[in-house]
This record gives sequence, structure tokens and C-alpha cells, in this order.
Amino acid sequence: MTDPTAGYTAGFTQTHTGPETGQLTESGTGTLGSAFADVSPSADLTQISVGQRLDDFDLLIELGRGAFARVFLARQLSLQRLVAVKISANRGHEPQTLAQLDHDHIVRVFDQHVLRDRDWRLLYMQYLPGGTLLDVGRVIFAGDQRPDSGQALLDAVDIALESRGESRPTQSITRAELATLSWPETVAWLGKRLAGALHYANSRGVLHRDVKPANVLLTRDGTPKLADFNVSFSRNVEGASPFDYFGGSLSYMSPEQLTACRPGHTLEQADLDTRSDIYSLAVVLWELLTGMKPFDDSAAQAARAGSAGLVGDSTALELMLTTRAKGVSSAALAALPGDCPTALQRVLLKALSADRDQRWSSGAELAEQLQLCLDPHARDLVDPPARSWRLRLRPFILPVTALAILIPLMLAGAYNIQHNQLLIVSHLSEQAQNRFALVTTLLNLIFFPLGAAVIVYWCRYVILIPRRLRRGPAPPAETLARARHDCLVMGDRVVLVVSGLLLVSALTFPLLMQYLAGGIPARSAIHFFLSITVCGAIAIAYPFFLLTFYIVRSVYPELVAYGQTSVGEAEQLEGLSRRLPRYLAVAASVPLLGIVAVSFLTASEIAAVIVPIRVLCLGGIAGFVLAYWLSRQIESDIRALERVIRHRAPYELPH
Repeated sequence: MTDPTAGYTAGFTQTHTGPETGQLTESGTGTLGSAFADVSPSADLTQISVGQRLDDFDLLIELGRGAFARVFLARQLSLQRLVAVKISANRGHEPQTLAQLDHDHIVRVFDQHVLRDRDWRLLYMQYLPGGTLLDVGRVIFAGDQRPDSGQALLDAVDIALESRGESRPTQSITRAELATLSWPETVAWLGKRLAGALHYANSRGVLHRDVKPANVLLTRDGTPKLADFNVSFSRNVEGASPFDYFGGSLSYMSPEQLTACRPGHTLEQADLDTRSDIYSLAVVLWELLTGMKPFDDSAAQAARAGSAGLVGDSTALELMLTTRAKGVSSAALAALPGDCPTALQRVLLKALSADRDQRWSSGAELAEQLQLCLDPHARDLVDPPARSWRLRLRPFILPVTALAILIPLMLAGAYNIQHNQLLIVSHLSEQAQNRFALVTTLLNLIFFPLGAAVIVYWCRYVILIPRRLRRGPAPPAETLARARHDCLVMGDRVVLVVSGLLLVSALTFPLLMQYLAGGIPARSAIHFFLSITVCGAIAIAYPFFLLTFYIVRSVYPELVAYGQTSVGEAEQLEGLSRRLPRYLAVAASVPLLGIVAVSFLTASEIAAVIVPIRVLCLGGIAGFVLAYWLSRQIESDIRALERVIRHRAPYELPH
């Protein structure tokens, strides 16, 4: 059985030696000595023993040791509490770095004591008995069976608790939630919290630069906390430089971090940023998901073993860089669980891009995307099945938009023509009928192209940006935000254009008839306005629901997949939700308007148009049922997307 206390060995130490492997093991955290700053203890830490009292601490159990530090479970005498005490040489800026961090998913460091006579630093911090992700990997991938739910994580935590004489929580909301998740969802659940921690640290000017399973500690209920900022770099600590802190575990390093390992390379402060930590976290999550790292470093391992640790030999580094430039190996892709959501695979692959400009730009973005992976409805919208109509129709925005507008307009036009023919045109002279047809044709030839041009221009971001995304790199965040905004108001804009043109037509038609044919009878004008009103209701309600359903279910989620959303966009979704009932009321008015129109007709006129009126009323009822169903579907999609985007709120910190 794995000793979970060994997690503190890796979790609170700077480097370990041993071969890199493709499996979840404590080896694989080796470093190249020539690449790091020379840090050595000023005193022999081996003289420390369990039972000894150092300053304010009684050392109870040794939790782990490494090249430059030892970690003990200790009782702090002044406060009578259990803490983890890390004893190391009094060098570096780790306490100053950690003092800046107060986050739910970062191990809380309380304070430090310095033993001046021995030049030791005693850094005491929160004690977490649940082991590390390294321990979890060892337990769940020990045999041939693979984890299938979050219960596997809880079982591994329970083993760690039992080995330390700790009791497992009897009532825990977090444990109850984890037990219901699939294993890929559990990995996303862990990753979301760690990504939030990285974003928080980066907002405080801190880069971790050694994210690995051994540096993720777990609470009793399985909540992850990021530890060991030994090799981190803080922009806000006076006198700190990236080269002083450079370190980390090779197999989890980003390509730019590996590049900076090359002997003779001068590391500048701007060379590494939070995207390097995001890459490392993605490697950790992939390994936890599949039991193997995403890259095959066997050739690098052989080269490293052959170099016998010669200083200046960078062959292994070059091989590792080459491997990462090729992308995730086919073997690693094949190892993905069968129930792994497409969204999670997409999120991790983007985070593992060799080009850091292609990765998620912040921990907040990564956390948002991992939250999406935890929402079945939202992830199905953003990453639909390969044969889904939503995916297939994404490239056809213009044709779908045209059909969503033209089909209702054609139905409205058919009613309008029939209504006008029976009640207006048939009572006009032959010359007036010809003028009527001329005016109608003239207005259609002017307004239809004009309306189409206005709609295309007004919705150009919705049309062009998704096409650009499919053909090349993502545009700037501002452009994506504009496209998403335009998606949510596209239905309103189309309705505004169509209804505006109908209104202009209603006002222009009588004037042209007056000019060309000497006018039409007042009663005919009333019939004309009534038919235009019915057409307007149809042209407002049905195109809006058809188009909005397509946009929200197919086009908008594609833009969400590229991240860079803001909390304000959740308000835009909420605004669309509030507008739905208004358009639903318009849809409900269509059959009612038909009934109202009858009240203005004589008995003979009713007999003449009874068939169109019946078709209008029955069709209006069917149309309302369709509009109501579409409204419920749109509302459900909005709520799913809103849950994901609102999740970004905790990460948008003031600077």
C-alpha cells in the first residue's frame, strides 16, 4: 500500500532525482542541476529528529524530506494546534511570496520563525491530511482497473486519512458532490479549482513554475490546494529574479520553461508567464485523467541516462522540446477514457499547445472552460456530437438566417396577398388593379434588397468571426466579445429591420396609390392596414424565435469555446431571456389579430375570406405552440451558458 504521508516529501520540497517516466510516479520530477540556481543548505538538517522541540514547535511525525528541506507534523505550543513545519536553510523569498497568497485552493502559510544560530527557517503552514494527487494516482492506477467516478478520489483520500490516524468526514457536501461525478468530471472539478488558484496567484504577481501532482495537497473532503511555491517567482518581492527561482520538474514543464533550461540561456523576467503554469497544470490533469503523461519522453529518458548527469548536456532537453512541438501523442489520446467529454479533451489540448499564444491566456479562462466541462448541457452546446445538426449548420449562418426570415415572410405574404385580393383588389378598377400590382412589385424590389443589405451589415460580426475562427487563429478578445454580443441581439436587429420596412411600406403604399391611381377607398385602406398588422406580428415573432434558437444553440456556443468571456456577457444573456416573453406575446397575438380583423368585415366579406381567416387562426395557434417550445429551449440554453460565464465572476479581481 502506498504511504500517503510520502506526499509531503514531494509536496514541500524543491527537487527530486530519478528517471522521468510516463506514469504517475514520484520520479519524473527530476531536474537538471545545471539549469537551476545553486541552493544548498547552510546546516545539516539530518540532525533534526521526531520528538525534538524547535522554537515554538514539538515535532511529532516526519511527513517527508527532500534535498533542501524536511517537513514535520508539529504541535505549535503557543496556539496548541497542529501544523506542518517545513525546515530549510534561511534562503530565498518563499515566505514573502506565500505571504501574498490567501486563497481557498492554496495551502495557507501562517508565518515563519528563523533560528539565527543555525540559520534555519521554520515555515509553518496548514496541515492537510488527505495526501497529494501523486498519492491519488498511485492508488487508482495501481492495478489494471481504471477509475470510473469521483469515489475513486475519495477512496484514495480515505487511505491517506487512515494511515495518519485521521477520521473521514461523516457529512460533507463536497464529498457528496464528488461521489456523483464521473472520473473525467472529477478531473475537471479538481482542475477548475487549481486554475482559479493559479489565476489568483498571478493576479498577485506570483508564478508557481513547479505545478505537479506532488505539489497538490488534498483536504479531508478531497478539495485540492496548491503547495510549494519554492521555485515560484514573485514580481512584487524586492530583489527577486526569475533566474534565482528557476526550477520545476522537467516532465511537467512548458516548452518555454524547458527552453530556458538550456545551459547558457539568460532568463528574463518576461520570458515566463502564467501560461507556463497553465501548461503544467494541463499535464497534471491529463496524467490524472489517463494515468500517463501526454508526451512520450522515453527517448529523452534514455539520453539523460546516457549523459550520466553531465553538466551542459542538453540532449534530453532538445528531445523533450521536439516531442512537445509534435503535440499530444497518439498513445496518450487513445488512453482517454471512453466517457471523457469532447469539451474536456478540447480544453486540455488547447492548454497543451506548444505555442503559448494558442493556450488559455489566464487561469480564469481555464477555470471557466473546466466549469463548462462539469455542466452536461453547456458542454453539449459548446462541443456538440460530431454528427449533430448544431455542428453541421454552424458554417451556414447566411442560408439559415435567410430561411428563418423568408419562410415566415412568405407565409405572411401569402395571407396578405389572399386577404388583399379578396377585400381590396377585386373591388378596384382594372387600371387601379394594375397600379396596385405595380406599387406592390416596386416596394418589394426596393425593400427586400435594402433589408437584406442592412441585416448583413448589422450582423457582419456574427457572420464573419465564426468563419475566421474555423480558418485561423482567434481574433482579439474585444472582437470575440463584439461577436458574442451581436449574436444575442441578432434576432432583435432582424426584427427591427423587417418591422421597420413593413411600417414604411404601410405608410408608403397609400401615398403611391394616391399618386398613381387616385387613391383607394377608405374601407380598403382599413383592410390593408389590418393585413399589414397581421403580417407584422408574424414577421416579428417567428423569425425572432427561429433565428435566436439557431444562434443560441449553434453559433454562440462556438464563440464561448474560445474563452475570453466576461461577467457582463452573463447580463447580456439575461437580457435576452427577459425579452423572450415579449416576443412570445406577439406570437400569441397572431390568431387574436385574425379574430379582431373579422369584426371589421361585413357578412359578405366574412364569407369571402373565411378560409384565409381560419388558416390564419389555426396556423397562428400552431405557430404559438412552436414559438413557446422554442422559447423554452432557448431559455434552457441561456441558463446553461449563463452558469458557465457567471462562474468567471470570482476570478475577475481588481488590480
